[in-house]
Amino acid sequence: MIHLQLQGNHDQTGQQWGSLLRDSGVKILDHIPFPITGERIEYAEVCLPVYRQYYPALLEELQGLAAGQDCDVQLLQAALFSMYTIPPACHCSCFAVAEGDEILFGRNSDFLPVLEDHNTNVIVHRTDGVFSFTGNTTSFLQMEDGVNQKGLAVGLTSVSPTKIKPGFNAGLLVRYLLETCGTVSEALEKLKMLPIGSAQTLTLADTKGDLAVVECNAERVEIAGPADPENPFVCATNAFHLPSMRSYNRTTEDDWFAERRYRTMTEALRRKELRKDLSFAQDLLSGRYGFLCQYDRSTGKDTVWSVVYDLKRHAIYRSESNPCQSGYQEDVQFAF
Repeated sequence: MIHLQLQGNHDQTGQQWGSLLRDSGVKILDHIPFPITGERIEYAEVCLPVYRQYYPALLEELQGLAAGQDCDVQLLQAALFSMYTIPPACHCSCFAVAEGDEILFGRNSDFLPVLEDHNTNVIVHRTDGVFSFTGNTTSFLQMEDGVNQKGLAVGLTSVSPTKIKPGFNAGLLVRYLLETCGTVSEALEKLKMLPIGSAQTLTLADTKGDLAVVECNAERVEIAGPADPENPFVCATNAFHLPSMRSYNRTTEDDWFAERRYRTMTEALRRKELRKDLSFAQDLLSGRYGFLCQYDRSTGKDTVWSVVYDLKRHAIYRSESNPCQSGYQEDVQFAF
């Protein structure tokens, strides 16, 4: 996993990101896991007005990234904006639980191991009025999970889209919420007004113990909290489970055992005697309570990182490969 620390406004951090990768021999466009087709370029063009209106700082950062990489910004836009709206996408598991002295947020990132050397953990110290954050990503400026200086944690799981329109994709939704929101309630209000282009779930938790899972696509945004006080958790994989969203699921797609992973999490999280501390979160993500990360790597699938954000103690624990093999290390580089 690549580790980057960036500081400044969006243009400055984009240039830092691009030049640091270039100086280490990494050209982003050489590692995009799909061809940049005319369809992707056209989709990015119709998304530009959305980002100009709602997230112009991202476009500044993308210009800085292109300058640092010495590459065509149009190609970076096509790759970035079309992720999650035009497959392929990541297949991941996410949960949050708040009970007693614990507020824990966990996520496994399941993706292509052939690309894992380019997975990145980034710490961004902002100087232009938005929140600093740390996050993990398979693909440059978007974030797939992270926590910001206020203690808001957000993570995505992708869902194969049945409806697409110009709008934010999953990874840029996570990035936007980390930069602009300090609590779950603030993030939910933002999500209600943003144009969304892709299909995904977003799991959210904050230091007050507020939890939510959002199932959303180009047509609907549905929000759920814990089912009841006896089960103070939320979780998500790569399918919609809320009744109003189920019709958007694609049953023919390879979802990397999404329902099996969902059952593993819900069954473990319902057991009050288990969900008591950090070790439970790590054990759950490591597959100790059922299938969650036990892929056959020879098939080209694996868990490529796993992370737990301990929001009560302001601590981060990450495994930079499959957690059932490598375990977790505390990351003390980012304070929140």
